[in-house]
Amino acid sequence: MASDAGLSKQRVVSEAVRLADREGVDGLSMRRLAGALGAGAMSLYHYVASKDDLLDAMIDIVFQEIEPPLEEADWQSAMRREAVSTRRVLARHPWAIALMESRTRPGPANLRHREAVTACLRKAGFSVLMATHANWLLNSYVYGHALQEASLPFDTADELADMTEDVYLPQLPPDQFPFLNESALGLVAAGYDPAEEFIFGLDLVLAALEPLRASA
Repeated sequence: MASDAGLSKQRVVSEAVRLADREGVDGLSMRRLAGALGAGAMSLYHYVASKDDLLDAMIDIVFQEIEPPLEEADWQSAMRREAVSTRRVLARHPWAIALMESRTRPGPANLRHREAVTACLRKAGFSVLMATHANWLLNSYVYGHALQEASLPFDTADELADMTEDVYLPQLPPDQFPFLNESALGLVAAGYDPAEEFIFGLDLVLAALEPLRASA
């Protein structure tokens, strides 16, 4: 028999996050969550009013794990740190990528984080409009990169090198695909690490935003 003893909103939401981390969010249901908690499904509605309420609270946990930009740092260093932290957190919670910007009733951690980001950009001299452009661009870059990383068929540079030699190169005969073949061989020889792509692109985005701050 299911027991509701020891339940709390924090426990319900934390277990939902663990389930989503392991199995994805699409299959998450109140019944599935109740089973994992050893509780009655109806009892969960004492803590979360609906599936949307649960998702709001789950995303709030994700935002709580992200480091906000530090006030004492220059804006580029502060936003670079925030972006790196966001990428790291989304790697732990890939199910959250598609939900980060979808909440119409954001929780307190979500709002505090957005306030800190907006404050960082406005205090750096961006106008309201330019700060919005900057925030939108940075989010698009970070979320897009996180989504791409989550779908890659390898996790490390060594795994990529092995796949390139064993899987990709046989599909790239140099007479048909000379540039792809050259690139694949060159990247393996150079010990290319795709993990470095995030910082490379992020620094370009931050540098491109600086003139917008100056123009404001």
